[in-house]
Amino acid sequence: MRVSSMGSDSAGSSEVILDERAVQLAYADEYWSIFEAIDAAGTIAISGHTSPDGDALGSTLGLGLALRARFPQKRIAFLLADEAPVPRIYRFLPGADELVPAARYDEAPDLFISVDCPVLDRLEDAAEVARRSARIVCFDHHPARAEFASIVVRRPEAAAASVLVEEFLSFCNIPLTPEVANCLFCGLVTDTGRFQYQNTDPESFVVASRLVAAGAEPARISLEVYQSQRIEYLHLESIVMGRIRTIADGRVAYSYAYADDLARCGVSTDECDGLVDLVRSVGGVEVCVFLKELDDGRVRGNLRSKSAIDISGVAAAFDGGGHAAAAGFTFEGTVEEALASVLPLLSALVDGDSDPSAR
Repeated sequence: MRVSSMGSDSAGSSEVILDERAVQLAYADEYWSIFEAIDAAGTIAISGHTSPDGDALGSTLGLGLALRARFPQKRIAFLLADEAPVPRIYRFLPGADELVPAARYDEAPDLFISVDCPVLDRLEDAAEVARRSARIVCFDHHPARAEFASIVVRRPEAAAASVLVEEFLSFCNIPLTPEVANCLFCGLVTDTGRFQYQNTDPESFVVASRLVAAGAEPARISLEVYQSQRIEYLHLESIVMGRIRTIADGRVAYSYAYADDLARCGVSTDECDGLVDLVRSVGGVEVCVFLKELDDGRVRGNLRSKSAIDISGVAAAFDGGGHAAAAGFTFEGTVEEALASVLPLLSALVDGDSDPSAR
């Protein structure tokens, strides 16, 4: 979205004008091509990335529900990229009970739509569905080294994939029902950290306003996602909080959870996405990492930046990906080995002490 600042008034403030028409014109060809592909397809499958977050799920369900309402004669499937269950905090979303693991979907759809995913590999089992589909479309806000779809709307400056989906639906005059609006608002609010992360921009609030006007319920989404934690999860939180350490003069923080911790507390891996925010909240910290040991012996790493420092390159070093302020990776090895590998890279980013002996 193009943003122009007008001259400052006597109080020193500036008026910001959002030229939404510029965005529509810039992507008009892609929007129309996607609409035509949807219109021509009899079967459509939609999926976000593996280990889905609120944006991947919200975009999948929001787009899918909107298309079902507009094209009731089409068969539209909502896919999960892997066999893991829908994370508990997102099960309230309309359509969540219809999500099907991609490995159990055996059709070759006329159209596959990928949301919130920059590379085919991150689609996990859904990548096979994409490969056997007649055509692939992609809505994404991550940088990508190469495209895997024939029609792509990629805007790394957008706060969430849900923003792109909302703007596509609005451009094509596809109605936003309250159910669709709730799904897309959930994607936007989670990817912006409740409008607190660096990616929050004027466009985020414009889209949020339209979604609320269409029936999205911010209070309910906040209650379900952020204020309904199980006591077992809170016990795990206390363990993770007790392990938080800093290096590089307090500018890098880290913590971790073992698979045994999750088992002992009675917490599933899909409940752990918010734990990185505990580590991020330490005062003076600029970048952080939270490591979660998986049942298969691998380690999932979540990275966050609170400053202008770009941590996406650290994720890429381990074949992961993401944004400048939020990224992730999967490490083949132990938690200790992952710490020994990632902490020097984070320390180098902040020009601090790369000695991991503070562990």
